[in-house]
Amino acid sequence: MNELTAVWKRRDIPGHEACRVMQTDDTWRLIGTAVLLYESEPCSLSYQIDCDANWVTRSTEVTGWVGRRTIDINVVHHGNGCWKLNQRDCDEVEGCSDVDLNFSPATNLLPIRRLNLKVGEMAQVRAAWLRFPSFNLEPLVQSYTRLEQNRYRYESAGGRFITELTVDAGGLVVDYGKFWSREVPEAIK
Repeated sequence: MNELTAVWKRRDIPGHEACRVMQTDDTWRLIGTAVLLYESEPCSLSYQIDCDANWVTRSTEVTGWVGRRTIDINVVHHGNGCWKLNQRDCDEVEGCSDVDLNFSPATNLLPIRRLNLKVGEMAQVRAAWLRFPSFNLEPLVQSYTRLEQNRYRYESAGGRFITELTVDAGGLVVDYGKFWSREVPEAIK
């Protein structure tokens, strides 16, 4: 797999997202844009996430706007487990491997690909969660259980949030509970 693309439709609020995943030498890059209507305010958020060959996040940029507020976020994950948000140390997310963009289904790909679980296996990860719309960077303990070849049980917030994820052969989300569904061209339905 050298490149994946997806378009998702938001189910709970008006919105769409387009994403492209590319392999560049020995790294992975996710590039996407989410356009949403959140609390009656239009939002446009573009992101770029760079990962190493093992799908560990190295850097994340999020730019755009939420209503009249301009968003310009830079997250850097140093190899020693330290994270910075707009050049400020974020000790609370030290040791996390993945960034999780709260407004996007794309970042579920990172632990799914990195963990490479067998059917029936479960793993817990600690993600650096970029919350929407505050854009604070917080730790979020998550667990992934591979139920079938293309289906996972996802839990976070100490079990307060539980949903099932259906993914494609590359690990990109096809269905994310009541929040996102992949737009599939008529020719492949």
